[in-house]
Amino acid sequence: MTMWNTVILDPMINSLLFIYDLLGRQLGLAGAFGLAIIVFTILIRLITLPLTVRSQQSMQKMQAMQQDERFLKLQKKYKDNKQKLQEEQLKLYKEMGINPLSGCLPQLIQLPVIFGLYGAIIRALSDSPVPLLEFSKHIYSSISTSIIPLDSHFLWMDLGQPERWRLDFLSGLPFLADGIPVLAIVVVITTYLQTKLTTPTAPTTQGGGMTQAMNIYMPLLLGYFAYSLASGLALYFFISNLLAIVQAAAMKRVDWRGLLSRATTLVKRPG
Repeated sequence: MTMWNTVILDPMINSLLFIYDLLGRQLGLAGAFGLAIIVFTILIRLITLPLTVRSQQSMQKMQAMQQDERFLKLQKKYKDNKQKLQEEQLKLYKEMGINPLSGCLPQLIQLPVIFGLYGAIIRALSDSPVPLLEFSKHIYSSISTSIIPLDSHFLWMDLGQPERWRLDFLSGLPFLADGIPVLAIVVVITTYLQTKLTTPTAPTTQGGGMTQAMNIYMPLLLGYFAYSLASGLALYFFISNLLAIVQAAAMKRVDWRGLLSRATTLVKRPG
């Protein structure tokens, strides 16, 4: 058994199966696997909460530092020497206990969760003998196998397939014949909102540049995953984004006034 299976894949599979069994067989709820993914997403957010809080606190310090007199002096002194400016800024970060890469950490940690969850969903929703036999090798002895095969339906979705909301009047359109990728669209929007609402403007350093790049590419990357991979994964993205926004609001990190101001500007802008 590989380290990946032991540390990532198998715990995810068995966590989903345990929650599915609790919600479906014991509580009799419809759409139990979709609900299991939602509960699993909440648990992941709770587990990573300390890291997320520290990351956001570090970003708050970074934003406050941009008004610090020492930082402003460095900007003026080394305005024509970007390399030296970055070196001095990193020294100042160290003095103030700021990690300039902290804004990227929560997003980077998502990557093994994304790939692990995708593998777990695909294996858990197997419906043919050979994949089911392979899937059984990942199940802990404490989990009842009587729940297999799982019910993959949740709302209008088959959680093992890419999500599309099929509408008859769109069947003649070449790009929408299979339906509207509702979750993919919502994932792009909520991921973008999450990054814009919760990430302060970073200074022009290596860490700040990386954070800004992640804020641009992450919505597109997750949107592509939501469009092309199992809709169970897209459901995870959507719920995770909502929880992140709620968490940021609870920590008073969401700049709603700035967001509304930017939205008003876009609406009033001609053409």
